[in-house]
Amino acid sequence: MFKIGLGQDSHKIVNSTNKTYKPLKLGGVVIDEYIEVIANSDGDMIIHSLCNALNTAIGGGSFDEYAGPLCKKGITDSKEYLLIALSKIKNNKYEINNISISLEAGQPTLESHCNAIKKSLADMLILDVSQIGISITSGNGLTLYSEGKGICCRCIVSLIQNTK
Repeated sequence: MFKIGLGQDSHKIVNSTNKTYKPLKLGGVVIDEYIEVIANSDGDMIIHSLCNALNTAIGGGSFDEYAGPLCKKGITDSKEYLLIALSKIKNNKYEINNISISLEAGQPTLESHCNAIKKSLADMLILDVSQIGISITSGNGLTLYSEGKGICCRCIVSLIQNTK
């Protein structure tokens, strides 16, 4: 048996002339220390989107049900939220089969970071990098994301039943 989940997350970003305290981080990789993510947590849109996809695949809702209270307690590392989502799928006797990630951003250019993001996620999730795909679009000036005012991430995950 398999399940599929869809997740989305987006955050506003702003350019800075100084290193920021919330640098742009995607999939656990710092992309740019001079671009600040406007978020309560560290603002890692890939991990947030992935948490939402994992939760919905097993019939749950938004990851904010646990991330919100943790963030209020000062736990802002998105990897902590991902550990909870992974625990939920494990408790439901599923494991990740593959992940597809789609990013929309007018800036910064993200293509050169794909391999590092895939490696980071594969290490966190104990997957092979071939189980993770990433596509990126600039949006061609049609949205606020394509104008460089934010980044949007959508994620689809397929889960397979763990027979162990």
